[in-house]
Amino acid sequence: MDTVDAEIKRAKPLKKNGQIFGTGETFKSLYAVRSGAFKTYSIDESGEEHIVGFFLPGELIGLDAIDTQSHPTTAKALEESTLCEIPFDQVERLSTKIHNLQAHMYRLLSREIREDQELQMLLGKKTAEERIGTFLLNLSNRCKQRKLSATLFRLPMARTDIANYLGLAVETVSRIFTRLQSQNILAVDGKEVEILDHHQLCIVAHNDCVNEG
Repeated sequence: MDTVDAEIKRAKPLKKNGQIFGTGETFKSLYAVRSGAFKTYSIDESGEEHIVGFFLPGELIGLDAIDTQSHPTTAKALEESTLCEIPFDQVERLSTKIHNLQAHMYRLLSREIREDQELQMLLGKKTAEERIGTFLLNLSNRCKQRKLSATLFRLPMARTDIANYLGLAVETVSRIFTRLQSQNILAVDGKEVEILDHHQLCIVAHNDCVNEG
């Protein structure tokens, strides 16, 4: 991120609800999250918002627009955040200076495909508890990849956003969080979440991580 900053020199601060791009806008740049968090979403014919993904520091926004050259979603800040804008026509030049940039992009593209498949499975087959468990484990893994704590982290998104993303009622999300706390699997203080029992959370999520180690 520091190398990209030095090359591009485009730090873009955004306040909460600030928009990076809107659905249908021409694709020109990728956006690397430096701080804060973002969500991408689409609006259906009835005007309902459907959240497609969440983005944390170190992650790239806009990869899904490379093919069609227009953004299929709108990207908005969940809190005060900063971005590094990378004009796509400079990516090839940057790749000669940042040796692992293309490899990083390929990994992120692969992860987007995998997470899209996982989301479809979540919404189609998993119970509400399994959806919440899988969502928390995903955030935990993403924190771990950033060399941050995998057991104690902050949820930058509102419960309503989590419910929207997982296809659940917000009351259901709140009820399951309360239940996981009562079972000593989680400790929740506002937006701060601590995973107290990773093994049990894997069982709740019906996730293979229960067999790891």
